[in-house]
Amino acid sequence: MTQSTNQLPGTFVTFEGVDGSGKSVQTEALAESLRNQGYSVLTSREPGGTPVAEQIRRILLDPQMGSMAWSTEVLLYLASRAEHVASVLRSALEQGEIVICDRFLDSTLAYQVFGRDGGDGDLVSALQAIRRANELSTGGIGPELTFLLDLDPTEGLARIRDAERTPDRLEGEGLAFLQRVRAGFLQLAEEESERIVLVDGARPPFEIAEEVLSITLTHLRRK
Repeated sequence: MTQSTNQLPGTFVTFEGVDGSGKSVQTEALAESLRNQGYSVLTSREPGGTPVAEQIRRILLDPQMGSMAWSTEVLLYLASRAEHVASVLRSALEQGEIVICDRFLDSTLAYQVFGRDGGDGDLVSALQAIRRANELSTGGIGPELTFLLDLDPTEGLARIRDAERTPDRLEGEGLAFLQRVRAGFLQLAEEESERIVLVDGARPPFEIAEEVLSITLTHLRRK
């Protein structure tokens, strides 16, 4: 039997966007603001969040790994998520915490389906297959509020260069790949507008943080 986050005492919030969009910064900013108001908050990231999942992350993002079979890449992401949910997220939500995660299922759909042009099949079939497998890996747990930091991938890659950081395996896929990913995110946002809040990721970080906090507090009051 699956259980959605809306049936759990806690609140699950995620940040999504192309590489360089500022997700990590906004994750920590929201967590700090909520803690200052007395909320119990857990932050995490995907892939990752547990020792096992972090090892999977290293494989997935290591540029030296090069290309891998589409199904291998997808299943590694889902395996990481299964461990993350079982070991960290479910218990935190059951205890009533606010969980804020840098990436979740939306990234898998945007990168591995839209970015990979459907992988081993067409887009519709790939979306359906990953959603079914994700249900198994999460037991139905998913975010109830998602902030999509929308940013032109050209700007995202420029931010990575300015930070003098070596691009990871997916960042190294290039501009055309990330443009497909962005288009995928925007399609998901259109289809799930009640959950996904579209945010202009090109704005100053403090402006984004203020908007995100306001929306999150409204959501918490309604819940």
